[in-house]
Parts: sequence; structure tokens; C-alpha cells
Amino acid sequence: MRLATIRTATGTRAVRVDDSVAVETGDADVRALLEHPDWAQRAAAAAGPSHPVAELDYAPLVPSPEKIICAGLNYRDHVLEMGNELPEYPTLFAKYAPALVGAYDDVVLPAVSEQVDWECELTVVIGSAVRHADDAQAAAAIAGYTVMNDVSVRDYQRRTPEFLQGKTFEKSTPLGPWLVTPDELPAGGWRITTELDGETVQSSTTDQLVFGAVDLVRYLSAIITLNPGDIIATGTPGGVGAARTPQRWLADGTVMVTTVEGVGRLRNVCRKETIPS
Repeated sequence: MRLATIRTATGTRAVRVDDSVAVETGDADVRALLEHPDWAQRAAAAAGPSHPVAELDYAPLVPSPEKIICAGLNYRDHVLEMGNELPEYPTLFAKYAPALVGAYDDVVLPAVSEQVDWECELTVVIGSAVRHADDAQAAAAIAGYTVMNDVSVRDYQRRTPEFLQGKTFEKSTPLGPWLVTPDELPAGGWRITTELDGETVQSSTTDQLVFGAVDLVRYLSAIITLNPGDIIATGTPGGVGAARTPQRWLADGTVMVTTVEGVGRLRNVCRKETIPS
């Protein structure tokens, strides 16, 4: 099953996305849907207004998550290209909801930086509250997976040892287009890529993850209760612009396509922010 949050003339709506139509579930967004203990049955039985899939206007999958938690340095190839050692524990940072944009929205490149980078990421969506989880409980708490590009403002990120200020610029982070439930996905690693203007700049598989989805849910649930609609971005593989020689950055007009095999695809045009005089 695929679930999405779409924009309509009367506000956002959660939908079940079928082959050619998307059917409203009666909820304002995917987080509101997941807050129902029987969300899967509710979505499967949805019979609300329908919309042609080809005409959907995707909002961020979860427009206002309680938590957006990201894992850094979590792909073996990316850790090595950045000159680091494999971590013993997950490297964690957060984002705030104003950073999020929809799957096909423009990504805003901040006016204050010329060092904006790309980071394709498989992303976990939590479907039930979980605390102090074991592996089985962690797996059961995962509603499904989606796609994020953790667009990173490297000069701000490197101003201090903490990543946050380079990771949560407004309207920088596409999330979507939909949630895919785990039963829809094959076992094993899924191909994950970023393309810029048709050129593949990142290409790896999710079996390169140091800490997988279940590992991260288990670890995070020891720190804080994870709630329905919470987002966990699992990290990016090698191929980022900061690790290239010479370094390479996103530019105004660049078309960025982020894909996780079987999960989904983002397509975003980068637009340079202008500050009103």
C-alpha cells in the first residue's frame, strides 16, 4: 500500500495511492492517519473522494511531524569518502518541519551560502508509538518507507561540530512522494541514487547502511518515545559534492532527482533564494 499527503483546494488530505487514482482516507494528512491504531485497515477501506494520480499535488509526506531525526555518516562508502572511521554508535541530528517541501516542489538554495550539497536518503516513517524496543518491536513500529534528500548547507554545517544549522534551512528538504508499506518491498538492499541534470552523482544500495532501519528505531526508542508520523532519515551514500575534487555544489536551475528503488522518486528544481530589499 502507498499513502500520501496531497494538496487540494480545501487543504491537505491523506490518500491511498492506487495505480491510477488516489482515494481520500478522511484524514488531513498521513500523520493524522497513522495516529489511528487501525490506520492500515482504515486506509485499505478508504472510499472518500478520488483524484487522478497524474494530477496529484504532493505536500511533504508528513507536513508537521513531531520529530525529524537524521542519521549522519551511516553508509560505509560515504564514511570512507569523508575520511572517517565507521561509527560505533549512530551520529544523530534533527531537522524542523519548515525545512520540508513536497516531492516535486522547488528546493530553495539559501542566499547566504554557495555551498549547498545533495544527500539522497531512505527514510523511515513510524506507525505506532514505541519505547525501549527490541528488534521485533522496532520492525513492527515501522509504517513504511519514503524518500528524502537531506540538502545540506556545508559552510554552515561546518561552523561548529554540531550539524543542525547546516541541515534545516527553510524549504530545503524534499520528502515523499508517498509512504510504501514494508510488505510491498523486496528483501535486501535497494538501489539509491541522485541525478543532477540527468547525470548520476550518487549510486549505491541500502545494504551499505552501517545502522539499518530496525537498528535506528531500536536505538532511538531507548532515548525517546517514537510516535506515529515521526521521520527517521537513515543517511546518505557516497558521491556528495563536498567529497569531490573539485567540490561541486547545487546551482540555481539544477534539476535534482532522488530515487530509492521500489520506494519512490523526488524531482526538484533548485531555486536560489532572493532576500527582499
